[in-house]
Amino acid sequence: MNEDPSPPPDPAAQLELVQVLFVKHQPLVRVAALAILPDFDKVDDVVQETFLTMLRKAGDFVPGSNFTAWICSIARFKAMEMRRKSILPFETLSDSVLETLHAVEPVADDFEHKVRYFEECLGRLAPQARKIMGLRYEQALLPAAISKQMNWSVGAVKVALSRARNLLRDCVHLKLAAEGHLPDTESA
Repeated sequence: MNEDPSPPPDPAAQLELVQVLFVKHQPLVRVAALAILPDFDKVDDVVQETFLTMLRKAGDFVPGSNFTAWICSIARFKAMEMRRKSILPFETLSDSVLETLHAVEPVADDFEHKVRYFEECLGRLAPQARKIMGLRYEQALLPAAISKQMNWSVGAVKVALSRARNLLRDCVHLKLAAEGHLPDTESA
C-alpha cells in the first residue's frame, strides 16, 4: 500500500510525514492496542507511547511502504509491554496466540471502510443510544455504573447496549455491502 510514493527531502519532512500519517491512522493504532490490552485507560497510554516511539524512529519509516503495518507493529509491541507490566482484572490471550493472530495480514482498506462506516452509523443512533454507547465504550463504564448515571435499571442498560450494537453492526454491514466491500457470503 503506497502511502506517499515520493521520499521526503529531509528529516524534518520525514518527521512531518509520519506525524500526518499517524493522525490519519490513529483509530487503527487504538484498535491494535485494544486487541491486546482491552483497558481504555491503558490503551490511551499505549497510543501516546506509540506516538513517541514513532517520533524517535521516524527516520526508519520508508516512504511509500505500508505505514499501517509499521505503526500497528509499534503499537502491538507497546501494548504487549504494557500488558506484561500491568496487573489486569481479566485474562488476556497468551503472547504466542497474539503473535499467531498478528501474523495474518489485515486488509487495511476494508478496516478503514469499516471504521468510517462505523462512525457514520454511530452518528445516526438516537441521542440516548449514542450517550449510552459513549458511557460504555469511551468512558469504559460498566452497565451498573451506567444504570446509576442514566437512572435506568441494569437490565435496561444491557438491552439498550445490545440494541445499539446490533443497529451499528447492521448499518455497517449494509454500507459495506452497498459499496461492494463485503465478500460474497452466499453458500451453495
